[in-house]
Amino acid sequence: GRERILGPDHPGALSSVNNLANVLRDQGKYVESEAMNRRALEGQERILGPDHPHTITSANNLAILLR
Repeated sequence: GRERILGPDHPGALSSVNNLANVLRDQGKYVESEAMNRRALEGQERILGPDHPHTITSANNLAILLR
């Protein structure tokens, strides 16, 4: 719903994508989680920049998944 209302590149929508990636990881759905993590990270890098705390959190979450 956040993506539909705010748009896919809105920071709030990207935060939700990142949270969904974490849920999918916890459920053992690693392929789906990786796709969501990468989507969130790419959007946050583009919109917020590489040094923004949300971007760094998404990068960390992707690293945890890949580990």
